[in-house]
Amino acid sequence: MDIPTPVGPIPVRLAQRFAAHETEGVLQRSAFPPKPGPALAADTGRDLKLGQLLLDSGKLSAAGAERVLRLQKTENLRFGDAALRLGLVSEQDILLALARQFDYPVLAPGANGFSDELLAIFQPFTPQVEQLRALRSQLMVRWFGAGRRSLALVGTAPSGSMSNLAANLAVVFSQLGERTLLIDANLQRPLLHGLFNLPARQGLADVLIGRAGLDVAVRIDTLHGLTVLAAGTLPPNPAEMLARPGFAELLAHAADAFDVVLVNTAPSHIAEILPVCAAAQGALLLADQHLSAAAEVRRMAGAIQQSGATLVGSVLNQR
Repeated sequence: MDIPTPVGPIPVRLAQRFAAHETEGVLQRSAFPPKPGPALAADTGRDLKLGQLLLDSGKLSAAGAERVLRLQKTENLRFGDAALRLGLVSEQDILLALARQFDYPVLAPGANGFSDELLAIFQPFTPQVEQLRALRSQLMVRWFGAGRRSLALVGTAPSGSMSNLAANLAVVFSQLGERTLLIDANLQRPLLHGLFNLPARQGLADVLIGRAGLDVAVRIDTLHGLTVLAAGTLPPNPAEMLARPGFAELLAHAADAFDVVLVNTAPSHIAEILPVCAAAQGALLLADQHLSAAAEVRRMAGAIQQSGATLVGSVLNQR
């Protein structure tokens, strides 16, 4: 596919659809924008040995730990390998314990009511998430590493792929330790609140018309550095709302408080996409294999560049 962009597309394989969950999650209202404070106290678990972490989580009994230690000594194995050989724990148990040991936020599937499409939370060591980390590295070098803070995420197919990518990309940035704000500016068919199990209440649109303050942004407590500003009440005039000075002012305000600000947009709605790109000053373009028409991708790329925003790169979502 011929995409008029100075960088080549990075293939990212993500699931096609996701389901919203209604279970209440562990959330914390954000004092948006959060002021940089003292570093979080280190989790005492990170200093514990793997065996103690498995014991504390109930995945391994004391008798089982003794068996593992005997096999570990006899066969000169690592504790986790010995426990797996004996069939006392699963690979998922080991990964979760290691994640806690190294202060790397990983959750068990279904935790907090989050959508299982958040692969970066539930399956962070899969090839798909490795591609996301590669994309993160590219963006750090090409955009955020140069002191920029905001980036518009632009889709070209009427599917949930852009929201899926935006959510998972925000997660991997937060896992890097970056203070990350994810904004849902898709005021046509917002999906991010469902992914993170947020109530469909006030959000971006309400802030822009003055019906709510910036404290409607929600900090995802289980992901140390991630805050989400959902779309909120759906307006009849999304293009006009996003083109108002208030949106650009909001992004400027966010850039002072966060290291990374990712703005999800409504796929193919150019009238809404261009004001977001202009305010963010940069855009990442997503093309869906077998769903995005080549002509549409070229049209969107050209419109972004003509608006004066930087087309930072493109991503090919392979299905």
